[in-house]
Amino acid sequence: MTTTTTPPPRTGLLVVQPVKRRHCAECRGGPLSLLVLEEGTPRCLDCADLGHLVFLPRGDTALTRRSREGSALSAVVVRFNRRRGRYERQGVLVEEAALARAEERCLADAEARRRRRARDARRRAAEDLRFTDAFAKEIRRLFPGCPDDRACAIAGHASVRGSGRVGRSAGGRALSEGAVTSAVRAAVRHTDTPYDQLLMSGVPRHEARRRIAPTVEATLAGWRAGGGVSGGAGVSGAERA
Repeated sequence: MTTTTTPPPRTGLLVVQPVKRRHCAECRGGPLSLLVLEEGTPRCLDCADLGHLVFLPRGDTALTRRSREGSALSAVVVRFNRRRGRYERQGVLVEEAALARAEERCLADAEARRRRRARDARRRAAEDLRFTDAFAKEIRRLFPGCPDDRACAIAGHASVRGSGRVGRSAGGRALSEGAVTSAVRAAVRHTDTPYDQLLMSGVPRHEARRRIAPTVEATLAGWRAGGGVSGGAGVSGAERA
């Protein structure tokens, strides 16, 4: 008679995925992929009256819970991990009808979650649009000379959800003057001056900012006063080199 190591006791039925080749002590069938230990003696699922159950691997907690709740008979499947020296759960055996019902419920839940995600996405999009509009209005209030299309572009860029940009900072969400001005200044720096080209040519960031500062401040001053200033006016030919 073949024996094997007995898993630790637990509530409910326990089925083992054997590490070694095992045969049923009753019908001699095998080698067994799953077995039940009765007083240390292996028996196949049919001899243990569990042959009508189906195996559900671990991984989907909701499906497992619902399958076991709907199954009149179920068992936990374990396998011995030699490296860790312990039995580890591999899944459950449940009635096939219970598994089918559980799958239908989980699919219904998945559809409900999909619809909820779609609603949430639409809600966030509407909130983002309102926030971007408010940000653009605040830009136009502080900088009445800023063209409408530039104000909208700056607001859209600064307020992208999850971007970490100034529009999503605490000050940006509060539409503070400092945050809005920082967003406008950054946009002017990158769009209306050769700042990016200076960085690409190897000019250190602080030096590049120093070179383009007159253009940035002149543009901001013009927008504050209600008039436009050409972006490249404050940078000399030497500074562009």
